[in-house]
Amino acid sequence: MDTELARTFLTVVSAGNFITAAERLHVSQSTVSTRIHALEQQLGCTLFVRNKAGTTLTPAGRQFQRHASLLVRTVEQARHDVGLPRGFTATLVVGGRIGLWEEYLLRWLPLMQTTCPEVSVRAESALEPELMQGLVEGRIDVGVMYTPQSRPGLKVEHLFDEQLMLVSTDPKSPPEPQPGYVYVDWGPEFYARHSTLFPNFAGPALNVNIGWLGLQHLLANGGSGFFARRIVEPLLKAKRLHAVAGAPVFSMPAYVAYPLDRQEEHVSNAIALMHRVAMPQTTDQPSASKRSLRKRH
Repeated sequence: MDTELARTFLTVVSAGNFITAAERLHVSQSTVSTRIHALEQQLGCTLFVRNKAGTTLTPAGRQFQRHASLLVRTVEQARHDVGLPRGFTATLVVGGRIGLWEEYLLRWLPLMQTTCPEVSVRAESALEPELMQGLVEGRIDVGVMYTPQSRPGLKVEHLFDEQLMLVSTDPKSPPEPQPGYVYVDWGPEFYARHSTLFPNFAGPALNVNIGWLGLQHLLANGGSGFFARRIVEPLLKAKRLHAVAGAPVFSMPAYVAYPLDRQEEHVSNAIALMHRVAMPQTTDQPSASKRSLRKRH
């Protein structure tokens, strides 16, 4: 079977409809329909029920989902193994939101390299839909994100709770969105709470889906916005930004997701180290015992 057909099938499952799947695959909707039709002909069954709300899996589709994931993951694993850099025994692909790379995964990375020097790491940045798709397809071994989706064969573990605080370049800024406010799309839960707390908010002049982008704009042009406390704390100490007194603080959990069938030692070590870095009280240096990490499976 052509793995491209299996990838397209998994993308439709993740996206919920053919239109969004086509956008993610950078092909036309008719191409997605043709691939799914060809796959259904090969399997001799109908995989999706299509309606106005999108697509839902048929019983046969649900059965095939597990096989499609395994097929794509096997091909990707073979590609990783064949393309293994000289001098390394394994590869690890880690995907995360850019905001979680800042001050968190960038602390994890050197710890991983010191603890597991035989592992080649590929670091990627993406938003939740792309990260989930990569995990389902097997292109990503470990994903770190704010709003993971439940998927068969994937395990999700809580890492830490992100604190989003309102900061401003104006030390006298009131505790609500003002002209120059930058809205960062931190996900549907943030949007719902933001709408409840600021019901009269008409909408921002600037809306960004990456916190780093909004923060750079803020520093260059002034204004306010909600950003992760761990990232803006150095800027608060330097007086480049100011915490807005009386403003609400949003709590947003961060998670790590990975396939349940990945029992390799380096994957287990990577996740254990992520939990360790997530603990505020942890001050261990990279020379910590490898044996204690490798017991986690």
